[in-house]
Amino acid sequence: MSTVDAQLDQVFAHIEENRETFIARVMDYVRHPSISAHNLGIGEVAALLVEILKGLGMEAETVPTRNHPMVLGRRNVSPDKPTVLLYGHYDVQPADPLELWTSPPFEPTIRDGRIYARGIGDNKGQHFAQLLALESHLAVHGELPCNVIFLLEGEEEIGSPHIAEFVSAHAERLKADLVVTSDGPLHESGMPIITYGVRGVAGFELRANTANRDVHSGNFGGVVPNAIWKLVHLLGTMKNADGEITIEGLVEPVIPATNYERDAVARLPLDLDAVKADLGLMELDAPRDRGYYDRLMFHPTLTINGLHGGYDGPGMKTMLPCEAFAKCDIRLVEPLTPDYVFEKVAAHVERHAPDVEFVPLNGMLPSKTPMDSPFSQPIRRAIVAARGVEPLLYPTLGGSLPDYVFTKILGLPAFVVPYANADEANHAPNENLEIVRFIDGIRTGAAMLSELGKLKPGK
Repeated sequence: MSTVDAQLDQVFAHIEENRETFIARVMDYVRHPSISAHNLGIGEVAALLVEILKGLGMEAETVPTRNHPMVLGRRNVSPDKPTVLLYGHYDVQPADPLELWTSPPFEPTIRDGRIYARGIGDNKGQHFAQLLALESHLAVHGELPCNVIFLLEGEEEIGSPHIAEFVSAHAERLKADLVVTSDGPLHESGMPIITYGVRGVAGFELRANTANRDVHSGNFGGVVPNAIWKLVHLLGTMKNADGEITIEGLVEPVIPATNYERDAVARLPLDLDAVKADLGLMELDAPRDRGYYDRLMFHPTLTINGLHGGYDGPGMKTMLPCEAFAKCDIRLVEPLTPDYVFEKVAAHVERHAPDVEFVPLNGMLPSKTPMDSPFSQPIRRAIVAARGVEPLLYPTLGGSLPDYVFTKILGLPAFVVPYANADEANHAPNENLEIVRFIDGIRTGAAMLSELGKLKPGK
């Protein structure tokens, strides 16, 4: 056993010795609400985190944005050591509907080996595990294996509207060799994963208005255009029955998956029948010949999130609606950007239904880190040391995170290494984190620091 491995084993032993204390402390942490959508508890939790970071010997402060503050901490060990930026978010989702919680959302409760509380999985429990990994190294060895920057956002749950502005303004303070985010779930089997990218998103509305009021469908049917039909026909020109997006020029720039990425996807476990059974599906969406992970990682999607207009009450109302609107999103893969997609959608609407209003909403860029990054193997070794199994490798996630601020603004490789169980119920009632996953997260965070500490900066 090498000296480094022996030192890590000592940290693991410390984590196990302090297991019950760590559980009690994370429960105390999530007891404090920090709901960004309601501006509830944000300042208090940000101040609490600064106090915790300073207790770890970090230079720490809250940094204002145009809304909720960032929490920023740094501990420098040596210029001969690499610097890892650990990102997380201290804000949480609203707890509604409260009546569906078995125990109150901000009164953490242990049931069947899980901690139940709002934010325990997304993301407080996961970044608290990172903090305890730092603390454990300091408690055992008096110093960290590498330089660490800790960045905790207070607006992730409302779409991270100011993080790009913040990162651009503070790029010098955020100089690092890599970024690691511990957020989201493990594979449903409980297997650890490393994710190298995320899809972006572009949201928009389509609004159709015809007459100046709703009219009788008999007296004016066939005379007054129907606003809902106008939208239905327009939407039908944007995606065909074969599942192909037909917005002119939108999909042509998409960069195909590499052989490395396809090989990684081919090794991912999948019980497609179980997925379909869980969702009550007879078939997957078109195109029918596209693989499951291929759909989630390598292609843009067009989703109608909602289609509204006319009468939807009980019985019949023979009216002809004069207005309708649709909410949609397009998930983005490289090199698509929200601005490019909005331009193509606007041109398509102008071409096919010029009297329909196109309203762009929020967007987020996709992000991707090469799977052959020199940091891949140290992170993989850390997971094996902490968990005893090889991680699954995800070229990208189907959802969206603000990783682009690290890869595109700072130019850093960024990795997502989640700690939460797949059924964490984040954003839902009875959000939970398995205690074993929390402890595994502390171990994994500690092992990552050790493995990264073996490297030279820029390697």
